[in-house]
Amino acid sequence: MLISSRRSTSATALIGPVLIGLVSIGLTACGGTTKGSTAASQSAAAPAPAAAAPASANPDAPIKEGIKIAFLPKQINNPYETIVDKAGIEAAAEYKGEAKEVGPSDASASSQVSYINTLTQQRQDAILIAANDANAVCGPLQQARSKGIKVVTYDSDASKDCRDLFINQASSEEVGRSQIAMLSDLIGGKGEFAILSATANATNQNTWIEFMKDELTKPEYKDMKLVKVAYGDDDDQKSFQETQGLLQAYPDLKGIIAPTTVGISAAARYVSGSKYKGKVVVTGLGTPNQMREYVKNGTVEKFALWNPKDLGYLAGYAAAALVSGQITGAEGEKFTAGRLGEYTIGKDGEVILGPPFTFDAGNIDEFDF
Repeated sequence: MLISSRRSTSATALIGPVLIGLVSIGLTACGGTTKGSTAASQSAAAPAPAAAAPASANPDAPIKEGIKIAFLPKQINNPYETIVDKAGIEAAAEYKGEAKEVGPSDASASSQVSYINTLTQQRQDAILIAANDANAVCGPLQQARSKGIKVVTYDSDASKDCRDLFINQASSEEVGRSQIAMLSDLIGGKGEFAILSATANATNQNTWIEFMKDELTKPEYKDMKLVKVAYGDDDDQKSFQETQGLLQAYPDLKGIIAPTTVGISAAARYVSGSKYKGKVVVTGLGTPNQMREYVKNGTVEKFALWNPKDLGYLAGYAAAALVSGQITGAEGEKFTAGRLGEYTIGKDGEVILGPPFTFDAGNIDEFDF
């Protein structure tokens, strides 16, 4: 069951009808950072003035050839981010641009700063970044914008005044609320559960979790209790250990929501080989290829995500539209993202890919990413 982009019926996006009411999003997908970095604090403290946006957009302007863009993920070895960035690089090839991926091996708050500075010195036409910390990257991104470089965030946003556009996987509210709805369905609406997040400062994770907490205030979830939010720092081994710690600390735990691809696969791996298999539900945001084994062995009944390939592809075309002057980032402007069709910029420069999708044993073999 393939899913089409909500913006264009001709799109080949994998996102489609949401199961369970509103389905959640994902992934990482989803990384974060740690607080207290001196470099991060200094970078955010005195941002340079941003470059002024063009007075008006020219939607009929052609995409310029030879545009240079760079993808800066949360961490270079994150499987989800690799899928996203590779698709963005492929998009650039379609419009005869040049694209690359660079980034740190860890997801700390200040780890992306030196890469932003280098890309600015290289005079990239656009920097596309999945921010580890919304504020730590702000100063360097403002410096880049002051030199005419366009900044597009994807997956995890930076502060709004530090970028031109944010390419969001799905509505943050939809993601958070649907995660609670999914877990409630899996545990019969009763019991204790925990959240295994990425890093404590991850913008997307924190936003989703706030909506999860708000959703829990509804009467239908009165018998569900969030006992702990743990942080695996988007590190496989730490996420594995945090899962073990949660299950030992809370013997009555009925479920774990991991809205991060690294976290959900680590949690499923631990539960799969433990006495908790079949007793503790694991769900969240993951990729089919990561989770196929655990769906088929009964550890995970269902989980959600969007198509990370489409996220990167959309970001790549959004950057080209900005650089070419088709859009400025203002609400209501429209641009065409290749095979995905037309998109409209929303409030605060946000572009939403589309609704997420639920994967289970009945459909997981239809997908390969």
